[in-house]
Amino acid sequence: MQSVAGDPREGRIARLRAGLLSAGLDALLISSRANTRYLTGFSGSSSLLVVSQAATVLITDFRYRAQGRVEAGGVADLEIEGTSLWSRLWTVLPRLAGVSSVGFESQHMLHVDAQRVVESGARWQWRPTANLVESLRQQKDAGELECIKAAVAIAELALERTVPEIAAGRTELEVAARLEMWLRELGSEAHPFETIIASGERSALPHAHASRRELQDGDLIIVDFGAVSGGYCSDITRTFVLGRANAAQREAYDIVREANATASAAVWAGMRGRDADAIARDYIERHGLGAEFGHSLGHGIGLEVHEAPRLAKTIDAPLMVGAVVTIEPGVYRDGWGGIRIEDDVWIGPDGPVVLTAFPRQLMELV
Repeated sequence: MQSVAGDPREGRIARLRAGLLSAGLDALLISSRANTRYLTGFSGSSSLLVVSQAATVLITDFRYRAQGRVEAGGVADLEIEGTSLWSRLWTVLPRLAGVSSVGFESQHMLHVDAQRVVESGARWQWRPTANLVESLRQQKDAGELECIKAAVAIAELALERTVPEIAAGRTELEVAARLEMWLRELGSEAHPFETIIASGERSALPHAHASRRELQDGDLIIVDFGAVSGGYCSDITRTFVLGRANAAQREAYDIVREANATASAAVWAGMRGRDADAIARDYIERHGLGAEFGHSLGHGIGLEVHEAPRLAKTIDAPLMVGAVVTIEPGVYRDGWGGIRIEDDVWIGPDGPVVLTAFPRQLMELV
């Protein structure tokens, strides 16, 4: 293989190799698509990746011969298999000098594949690992950050174009369809998760599926969605009121908005995930709605829409410089509705930078 000077993938692989040494491993078998893409650039749906101290080998099938060469050829040796990727693995591993202890990604390997390891890979010592690559992915480099910013820009413009089309009598599914149409037209490569449009009492469901319910005057409407650019995700939520908001809606909205703003301005590198969560949670609790904020404050975004780090009251791990996280406080009241405001925030060396700019003031759609 021919390396490309200044290629960030080379640095990622080098850091992984250092992690393997620390873990006492000779090599790592990678089955996660996101981890494979992070290390090599390969975006195909079928692959196994082996990284040792001396080699990086990508095994894929004939569908990705040309794609693999283009996307990963600069950093990985490409092996094309016509039948089973696992059959090719057993011919690749013996060629790797000094490899006897091999880690596998325990959170990604299926049981059927674990059986293959036991039955066909007995000559190697297999050890389960967790988060060896994911821990590297927390710190976004300049190129990754630009991709996330592009995904944010696509999402915000799509929402801007969708809002005027939200009207009484339209169903949640129709609004989702219009938003997803704009996302695609503006260049989103995919929908990173199922678009959430939840109205009226259904807005009390934090992860509601868009339904055939027709929007009605007075509804709270949660819109939670994202875009993908260069393989990287954005994740944004805004809450609207169809028609004029009542006093209870305004009061709850202002509490969530202030909790969002306070946390977005105060998340710093080195802060524990639980302490970040507490910034927004404590504010909401002081204003009497603590019982209605039942989920965590946020999560990392990148090649996956949910990745490390987590901002939750059970997490002691510190936030790292370069992470991009969501800040998404919300309150949900059965029979009444819900409110969530979610922004994407880069934890820079000099403090947090909010990447999302779509208005956060209460928007009444009249």
